[in-house]
Amino acid sequence: MTMAKYKNTLQRGSVRILVFRDTNAWYAAALEFNIVETGDTPQEAMLLLFEAVQGYLESAKKIKARPHILNQLINPEYGEKWDSSIKAKRQPESVFFAGRMNVISGRALMPA
Repeated sequence: MTMAKYKNTLQRGSVRILVFRDTNAWYAAALEFNIVETGDTPQEAMLLLFEAVQGYLESAKKIKARPHILNQLINPEYGEKWDSSIKAKRQPESVFFAGRMNVISGRALMPA
């Protein structure tokens, strides 16, 4: 029996972050964790997402969770939106940010 090799572990990895507007609300999503927050501004949605991700990682470390919870299947709609935003020379108007966040600290942002 072979063990699956996971991109994210409790020690290292990264999660794709997408902050976008849909109608009157802003959404911030951590794709591999399936965490989504909403806000009135992109900054508010992003801050709420960072707090949720930090709590998620702290809880995962506390219970010594297996890596599969850090490597979930992503929502296809968000994945496509993230991919197209990264490939575009200019961000679509509805996208505020598309990048990566380091899993180790839960706070360090790395543009994609």
